[in-house]
Amino acid sequence: MVDGRLDPGRPVPATVQMSSNAATWLLSTVAGATITTAGVVFSLTVVSLQLASSQFSPRVMRSFIRNRLSQLVIGLLVATFVFCVLTLRHISPDADAGAPRVSMTLAIALTLATVVLIIAYPNRLAFGLQVGEVARTIADEAAVVLGHEVREVQAETSASPDPQRAVPALQVRAPADGWVTQAPSRHILSAMPPSTTVRLETRTGAYIHRGEVLMSVWPCPQDARRVTRRLLSTVEIADSRTMQRDVDFAIRQLVDIALRALSPAVNDPTTATEVILRLGSLLRDVLTGPQPPLAVAGEHSRVLLRPWILSREEYVEHAFDQIRQAVGVQVHVATAVLRVLQMLAVHVRENDCQDVFPALRAQERMLMATVARNPDVHAHDLARLQAIFDDTDPAEHELS
Repeated sequence: MVDGRLDPGRPVPATVQMSSNAATWLLSTVAGATITTAGVVFSLTVVSLQLASSQFSPRVMRSFIRNRLSQLVIGLLVATFVFCVLTLRHISPDADAGAPRVSMTLAIALTLATVVLIIAYPNRLAFGLQVGEVARTIADEAAVVLGHEVREVQAETSASPDPQRAVPALQVRAPADGWVTQAPSRHILSAMPPSTTVRLETRTGAYIHRGEVLMSVWPCPQDARRVTRRLLSTVEIADSRTMQRDVDFAIRQLVDIALRALSPAVNDPTTATEVILRLGSLLRDVLTGPQPPLAVAGEHSRVLLRPWILSREEYVEHAFDQIRQAVGVQVHVATAVLRVLQMLAVHVRENDCQDVFPALRAQERMLMATVARNPDVHAHDLARLQAIFDDTDPAEHELS
């Protein structure tokens, strides 16, 4: 359309001029090459998903599926193919006629951009399969979610939970099976009738079965059906777990990578150590951030109760319980876990979060007991681990 509106006697600057035969050959070649390359890119993407699933965890595949560069490369390949095919029908069969200048220039520009991205794609794909990059991506996404949660907590008004439940109470049941991915307090409070208390019987990141009680409401509202519809619209239940409001899912992914690395089939303690260090960096913010209130006050005497929110102690258990149990004879990994626990213990004490300190020390003691019960651990390795536990670690980097 643009080429048809242009004056043939006044060509557009910086556009390509060529005969119709050359244009047909060029567009046909580019269309065939791009659709072939699209198949190769799809194959590379599938292979990367298989490697990520087998080497790390099936739950980290979501990071590869959502990779913007992969989407851009595949989209641009398909777009270039479609553009070249559609432009072919506008090429005159007359050999002496000129090809549409703007269309051919755009086709060449798309081709060059596609070539550049194809060169960058394997490099980015190989870089993304490194365990450090996978762990960093998960931790960075968790930091964004954690920052959003902190802002939400700061906007909430704490209320004193009323232990007395009035009867009869309206029970709002889950409409489907799945993972609770979102349950924002401000939306739930706005959907409640005035002078009403709602108790959320689950939490974000938990799995709920269809028909289970999702919320309890008291006193029972008069228009129960309308209130049920409004409350159900505030909670999102999805088929797969996401990290939209769920920092614990980031911990789950990192723990899964460490467990896979410690399994006899993989036996990669260095990967486990790297993930544990990244896990410690994430927990520094999780354990010292503001705790969401168990009871949130809203306008017109509305109260939302959330008794199942994860505590700091539960975050510590989710992060270290399974790794501690899977350490086995890998004293190097046990040393990393112990040092991360000690680092977190110092960090929470410096930030006046003394409530989680006993949970960290309990993990250290259980770790020492787990390693000590293993008969395959050498006495020298056990003594060195005990020195770290006693805070008299002869650090390897110290000068003699």
